[in-house]
Amino acid sequence: MVSLQKGQKVRLEKQGGGRLANVRMGLGWDPIKKKGFFGGMKEMSVDLDATALLYDGNNNRVDVVYFGQLKSKDGALRHTGDNRTGQGDGDDESILVALDQVSPSVQQIVFIVNSYGGHTFDMIENATCRAVDSDARDAELCRFELSGGQRIQAMVMAKLSRDGDGWTFTAIGAPVTQGRRIEQVEPAARACL
Repeated sequence: MVSLQKGQKVRLEKQGGGRLANVRMGLGWDPIKKKGFFGGMKEMSVDLDATALLYDGNNNRVDVVYFGQLKSKDGALRHTGDNRTGQGDGDDESILVALDQVSPSVQQIVFIVNSYGGHTFDMIENATCRAVDSDARDAELCRFELSGGQRIQAMVMAKLSRDGDGWTFTAIGAPVTQGRRIEQVEPAARACL
């Protein structure tokens, strides 16, 4: 497992070498705990949404996968569903990517996180984005710690880029102040292509 910093890249390969077939991009976060009315600690519910934006070689968006469209047109990407609280261990939202089935026209897949409900990142902690090998019992390939504590509604997390016969993962971490809707985050995503 590789822990990445902003801007770092890693070629996605099976542990021990070889091409990957299926990757799961996981997004995890924990809502911060606030002092309750009677003095105890209360965990908040924070709804963040993972989205994949698919771009061709001319940086035109050709598809999107999110809670409102759970599959890409080519069937290669599948969103596992919307988590509206952030509670529980592990990844809260995931997007499965069958790398060999991604349309040849798609050159980059940008992963964003936003809060349709208007929650801000100062309401979360322990936020991570990670790529795991779905064919090897979710063996973690790389991880990128997202910064919490900011008054932003969205972030461009990472991207997958075609790299010869494989794919490269790039950690991005670009904050977006107003990002309730995908359209508000897309300019920042395009800037990372």
